[in-house]
Formats: sequence, C-alpha cells, structure tokens
Amino acid sequence: MIQTVEAIIDEDGTVHLLEQVEISKPRRALVTILNEDATEKSSIVSVTTLLSEESLARDWSRPEEDEAWFHLQQER
Repeated sequence: MIQTVEAIIDEDGTVHLLEQVEISKPRRALVTILNEDATEKSSIVSVTTLLSEESLARDWSRPEEDEAWFHLQQER
C-alpha cells in the first residue's frame, strides 16, 4: 500500500516525519520538496488540493455522479 506522509527536511537534509508510520521492513520512498517554508501549513494544504483537483474533477463530472446526488438538489 502506498502512503503519503507529511514531513519536514531540515537544513542538513534530515527528514522528520510529522506522523507515525508503521512498516514491517525497510521500504523505498520518494521525497517531493515543496517551495514553501515548513511553517506554512496552509500552503501544504493548498498544494494537496491543487494536485487532487484534476482527478476529482474528472470523477465528479461523470453523469453517474449527477444522478447519484440529484435527490439533494434544491431546484429540480
């Protein structure tokens, strides 16, 4: 299973995970370095939102989605 975990990399290149990760044996990992300071928490959320936007738009724009949520629309 692929997991995404938020982390901070200090000036020495040491990676500090911001949440506990449980793994059964050593695993490979990819690190994406964002162009924001580690203290800019709201920017991290925005990046996640932007990265998800295209795939969510594709899924939400399907006719099946419109049909599934039709009963919740106020104007019919």
